[in-house]
Amino acid sequence: MRTQESLLSWNLPDACPNWMGFKGNHKRKRVIFEMKKLILLLLISQTLLAAGLAAQETAGSKADKGERREFLIANFKTETGVVLPQARVVYGTYGKLNAARDNVVLLPSHYMADFHGYEWLIGADKALDPSKLFLVATELFGNGNSSSPSNTPEPFHGPRFPVTTIRDNVEAVHRLLTEELKITHLRAIIGFSMGAQQAFQWAVSYPTFADRIVATSGTAKTYGHGIVRLESEITALTTDPVFANGDYKEQPKKGIEAFAIVWTAWLFSQEWWRKELWREGAKPGTTFESFVNDLKTNFIPGADANNLILQMHTWEMHNVGTTPGFGADVEKALGSIKVPFLYMPSETDLYFPLTDAKYEAGFMKTVTLKPIPSLWGHPAGAAADPADAKFLNETIGKFLVAGN
Repeated sequence: MRTQESLLSWNLPDACPNWMGFKGNHKRKRVIFEMKKLILLLLISQTLLAAGLAAQETAGSKADKGERREFLIANFKTETGVVLPQARVVYGTYGKLNAARDNVVLLPSHYMADFHGYEWLIGADKALDPSKLFLVATELFGNGNSSSPSNTPEPFHGPRFPVTTIRDNVEAVHRLLTEELKITHLRAIIGFSMGAQQAFQWAVSYPTFADRIVATSGTAKTYGHGIVRLESEITALTTDPVFANGDYKEQPKKGIEAFAIVWTAWLFSQEWWRKELWREGAKPGTTFESFVNDLKTNFIPGADANNLILQMHTWEMHNVGTTPGFGADVEKALGSIKVPFLYMPSETDLYFPLTDAKYEAGFMKTVTLKPIPSLWGHPAGAAADPADAKFLNETIGKFLVAGN
């Protein structure tokens, strides 16, 4: 294939001795000149087109993957009264903020997740199109990236890091939006699991800050049974002698494995296990024993024990009823929600049972209760299965369009 330089130096008469029958030397030179110019223009056009497509592909890839950012807060006071000299909120953004700053959707993270946790919902063919929306995906305190026991210096390192509540996280993100991004209103808030807990808290603490709210696989309060489950997992982790009351020299591997296997027992539905749905997408040769062992030994790769515990305490303390002004009355707090609220529990969730969601929905004036018909238990709310992904994207997409 000829290069651009070789094409321009190509001698057309030599290539075609009697080219097009031209006999006049002047005419032949003129036509050759025009052809060379045409070839040059074509090559320049192709080069510019290729560069444009490459730029679009790079921009599209960046939009799909998100851009990591950080927001720092000086002297952040937690609900427990402890003041962190510096609190860090890590977040990711997708898409572009428009001039009116009114195309923003907030995606608060779930347990130990980073900001990539909602990419099942993001794309031109999904509910959240980053070519039209500006998506802000935040990371909870304690995940190892935002301020956490593992990355905060003394006197708050490790087990001395203060318990942070869902409200602490909401307040930090409110400051991120209003102070750093200059955003005073959201088109929507969408949250899964602990992200759903944050969505409920936003609806109560800032009842008109968002036009619409979506919660999947998560409730407005952690009830007694959920606290017992979480405490069993904390106990499993901390009984490892290596844990040393949180001042360990190395990660308590056996304790983390014990935590993981207890957590796994609650993750999927009983019918999911009976039907052996773990085989879906598994590598050839995977057995029940190898599948469970992988969950036990590789549940949250690289997780820090104190971080795991902190976020479990955050989960335990969640209760919109304890928001100032509601006297610990969750029913009253739920009744205060003003904006349209799409409530999507998983029909088989063992963490946040469907019965709890139905109970809470009874006190919400603006709710649309839409259970996810799935056997995948808790992860159904984060599109664990292709059918769940389709149901979530279609349902959430229609709900958001109705708001426009």
